Amino acid sequence: MDRYRSAEELVEILGDWVTASGPLYARLAAAVERAIDSGDLETGERLPSERDLARTLVVSRATVAAAYDGLRGRGLVDSRQGSGTRVAHRASGHPPGADGRVPGGRATSIFQRFVDGPGEVISLAYAIEGPVPDLRQALLDLVREDLPHLTADAGYHPRGLPALRAAVAAHLGGLGLPTSPDQVLVTAGASQAIGLAAQMYLRRRSAVVVESPGWPGCFDVFRAAGAELRGVRLDEEGARADEIERALNDRRPSLMFLMPTYHNPTGTLMSAARRARIARLAERHGVPVLEDNAYTGLAGGTPPPIAAFGGAGAEILTVGSLAKAVWGGLRIGWVRAPAGAAERLARHKALADLGSPVLDQALAARLLPRLHELEARRSAAARQRLDHLTGLLRERFPAWRWTAPDGGAALWIELPRIDARSFAHVALRHGVEIVPGAAMDPDGGHDHYIRLPFTFPAETLTELVDRLGRAWAELRRSASYPDLVL
Repeated sequence: MDRYRSAEELVEILGDWVTASGPLYARLAAAVERAIDSGDLETGERLPSERDLARTLVVSRATVAAAYDGLRGRGLVDSRQGSGTRVAHRASGHPPGADGRVPGGRATSIFQRFVDGPGEVISLAYAIEGPVPDLRQALLDLVREDLPHLTADAGYHPRGLPALRAAVAAHLGGLGLPTSPDQVLVTAGASQAIGLAAQMYLRRRSAVVVESPGWPGCFDVFRAAGAELRGVRLDEEGARADEIERALNDRRPSLMFLMPTYHNPTGTLMSAARRARIARLAERHGVPVLEDNAYTGLAGGTPPPIAAFGGAGAEILTVGSLAKAVWGGLRIGWVRAPAGAAERLARHKALADLGSPVLDQALAARLLPRLHELEARRSAAARQRLDHLTGLLRERFPAWRWTAPDGGAALWIELPRIDARSFAHVALRHGVEIVPGAAMDPDGGHDHYIRLPFTFPAETLTELVDRLGRAWAELRRSASYPDLVL
């Protein structure tokens, strides 16, 4: 079988190659060599043409030609008239192991940035803030008052520390979703809750209804479980109920995954009426719903979770987390589910890690009753940063378009007549890592959008816009986009 790597696929594999040192062609050749040596590119695979790769990377064709020449000189690729350039053999003889990539996934580069950690690049893969000041005092109080009886315990709580489960139940009750502690499972952040639900509900070729756009990390979790994604669009009230109904009628999915409360990346807050309609649809069709409510808003007035609108026969799992309101390093989340589903999830959780760290849970139990206060402070700071960023963008990029978000952590920006992946390659040369919109669409659409977090300090946002401005100017000067406007 003739395996061909498109320019877009190859670029995803190569990752952050442009920030290395040396001539551009040498950096590109070194990145391809690493991909061959690691087994990401296999013997016999055909690489994109010089013209296609040059256009995608927004570099000269001579740069790509020089990189391919260097690889040919090392015997790593060979070229034949009519059959293109192919991988000749791996540089090392050791067979590759599983590397954590998801076939067809869209979040590889985002997860790689988390693995690599921060550097000179301003990475827009991050939409996170530092810890709230209250964290330090809460930790000191925990050590002074709670540590003796916590350490007297065996320390294994697969369902979660009872005090934290009770606090989560009280918190959800305050949001309009009556909850008992036996409906709560504590997890290592919202990400683990989503992963556990994927294990429980999905099998190979299961169908999952997701929002389009959405968070690519979740897409990859579902794809890793063998699922097929069915995207539904959003409007000003959230995920479109007519498209959800059509998806449910076309093929009964195994799961529906939604972000109703400050959707990532658009920041949309789903209306109460839309939540109620979706809950009725899910119950009528017998489809479980996984709702991720981990994001915070820019103002008050959030409707109750979708689960509050479900009847007795609805299986709706509600996910929450302290990552956005308190600190991403406090890896505590939860999932609220009907008692039977919570029991099944608890078995998956026990198999994964026997329970989340007890001290982290005890700290979360101290902070959770103050969550509304902490969120309000976060929201006030976020509004200031958002105002600062949008003022800079309007001045520097008058042709860029966005809708003011209800909440969340980022702007969802529409670029004028350009594939955002091309802009991302140029921006990386100017020290900014962009997440193109195509990565946030289950079908690779939204290719002229970018996600721009406003979680950075004001001075970083100013520098960010300046770097983006230099990248945009370079893109305008390139042969690929001669008519690009500001």
